[in-house]
Amino acid sequence: MKAVKIDHIGIAVKSIDASLKFYVELLGLKLEGEETVAEQKVKTAFLPVGDVEVELLESTAPDGPIAKFIETKGEGIQHIAFAVDNIEEALKELEEKNFRLIDHKPRLGAGGKKIAFLHPKDTGGVLIEFCEKI
Repeated sequence: MKAVKIDHIGIAVKSIDASLKFYVELLGLKLEGEETVAEQKVKTAFLPVGDVEVELLESTAPDGPIAKFIETKGEGIQHIAFAVDNIEEALKELEEKNFRLIDHKPRLGAGGKKIAFLHPKDTGGVLIEFCEKI
């Protein structure tokens, strides 16, 4: 398995609209689009920066993973996503090497990508996402 590139950096925010003022007005980034992923109880907004995107994540429910993250850690970087060529092979290899997986099979994420997460206890405390464009 080889990570192809950093695909995006996920940032948990209480309000995408409020956060856009900083990213658009101050940093000059352009909002590429917004999307709600009902299964994950999250609304996302993507802002490209070169070959990487900033993904703003706003919870759509008080019991959603982003709401829980903000409750315990506050707003901020929630995950780093690496693009891979074959997510199924990457997960198989990681499992064979005894890494703890949050997702043993990919699921559909924002932006039409297959995604899967590794447990931060095996990645130095960083929530790592792998993604593959469908």
